[in-house]
Amino acid sequence: MARYDAVIFDLDGTLVDSYEPITVSLNAARERFGLPPVSVEQVRREVGHGLEALVALHLGDDRVTEGVRVFRETYARVFREGMRPIPGAVEAARELARRGLRLAVCSNKPSRFGRPILEAVGLGPDVIPVVLGPEDGVPTKPEPPMLRRAMELLGVSADRTVYVGDMPLDVESARRAGVDHFLVPTGSATLEQLVATPGARIVPNHDELVRQITDPWPRA
Repeated sequence: MARYDAVIFDLDGTLVDSYEPITVSLNAARERFGLPPVSVEQVRREVGHGLEALVALHLGDDRVTEGVRVFRETYARVFREGMRPIPGAVEAARELARRGLRLAVCSNKPSRFGRPILEAVGLGPDVIPVVLGPEDGVPTKPEPPMLRRAMELLGVSADRTVYVGDMPLDVESARRAGVDHFLVPTGSATLEQLVATPGARIVPNHDELVRQITDPWPRA
């Protein structure tokens, strides 16, 4: 018997690399307050906890409202520029869908950006029909309602679902939602950070991810 009926993916760092447009947008917010730009590599290590948290980290709590406004205004213009799929990710998602698994994306990025990003890399609704973000009436991860809502929409149970992410936050997200997880070292966290995360189930690449997800349970 196959291990899972459904796979829920994180987006940034798991399926796509969109750190460049995120950095451009963050630097626009920093410029608004007279701050120098930061690098893509710095921002890569800081994303994943929601936009407000990222802006507060760079601008301070008292500048979040204006910083978020500038970020969103800029990101709406540039979010496709410099964005690219993680190597092997599109092929892995398509293969999982071909094998009959139901797929979703749960991201702390608003789904109004997530959907066109997925379509741009070839993962439209025919492959990933459910795409959720914090504007869809659910709090940001690691709170569990987003993953639970995705399972409800897919018509699957937690014990037959696996969540795939790229950072320690995703381990906590899966734990709170009561689902299994895998981590790929392709995003915000270094491999060393993932290895140091208690309970983390790490796969080296998306090819191995497909194998781990689709292998049947061992016979008793």
